[in-house]
Amino acid sequence: MTSTITALSAAALRAHRDELAALLHDVVADGSSLGFLAGLDHPSAAAWWDSLAPAVEDGSLALWVSRGGDGRVDGTVSCYRESKPNGRHRAELRKLMVHPAARGRGTARALLAEAEAASARSGVVLLFLDTETGSGAEHVYRSAGWTEAGTIPDYAADPQGRLHPTTLFYKHPQG
Repeated sequence: MTSTITALSAAALRAHRDELAALLHDVVADGSSLGFLAGLDHPSAAAWWDSLAPAVEDGSLALWVSRGGDGRVDGTVSCYRESKPNGRHRAELRKLMVHPAARGRGTARALLAEAEAASARSGVVLLFLDTETGSGAEHVYRSAGWTEAGTIPDYAADPQGRLHPTTLFYKHPQG
């Protein structure tokens, strides 16, 4: 199944927030560590997406979604631009998530490639991210040419509240 990747405007984010909330809920319920704990409900997930709209609107956040052949959102990734004068050349990749039913189809790699290329086109010369050490996402980043910068022990809790180390990665994107 082929996915279509598109950038979302703030208006599109607002229009699709319930679908995005369902994606976030399902990914967290499946055990992915995205900053949320087990028991995340739809209203809380929707409110989190709502909180991103101002940053999308002002251009500090770029957001992409992947839609599967059935037209439903099956993945997303975002990229935050640094606003401080000495850091406007860099951006942080955040919240790469793929619905559990869509994994293994290249969706994560396609989202990652789009975020990297779009970042390069916008003048970003350094991307960075963090991910749970030993996770499937860590494998995706390594295989996509990201460089490990180090590991921080007990950095974040998984959805069950257990602490895990986090690995930091960086990459110089190319358009």
